[in-house]
Amino acid sequence: MNRALLASAALLLLLPVADVVAKSSDRNQAMTIDSGSQSGNMEGNGKTVLGGGVVVTQGTLEIRSAAAEIYMADGEVSRSVFTGKQVKMKQQMDDGTWMDAQADRVEYDMKTETITFIGNYTVKSDRGSNSGQRMVYNTKSGNMQSGGDGTRVRTVIQPKTPPAAAPQGR
Repeated sequence: MNRALLASAALLLLLPVADVVAKSSDRNQAMTIDSGSQSGNMEGNGKTVLGGGVVVTQGTLEIRSAAAEIYMADGEVSRSVFTGKQVKMKQQMDDGTWMDAQADRVEYDMKTETITFIGNYTVKSDRGSNSGQRMVYNTKSGNMQSGGDGTRVRTVIQPKTPPAAAPQGR
């Protein structure tokens, strides 16, 4: 399984503030996939279905879902789909902060280098948050698209420097 699949997929992308980068050393760590069941082939062409609760870890990256499907093309991972109410993802960024995301469905397409969060998604970090019903993020270009389908999108961007605390009365 391509180790960049989940590390770059999962969390490079996620915030409207694009200078936050997923922990780059995670890509060099072993990936562990823990599930209640696994059926399929991880080589050649085809699909592997994971069920019974899926936990994927690689370095600081952690993805938890009810089920997952891994699609193979010519012996390489071409697409992954995580489902469940809710798929939960977290990863430490290179700057030491953490990113948390959740959605009903998360799709990562290796060929187009896009991640799609579908259904009640929320992505949060110290820098802000973005939530709505559907977000498509291109990990190569950094382009993010959300809304436009009649649903609302909410983005909150935190100030770079928190305001100074007001002095306490004596």
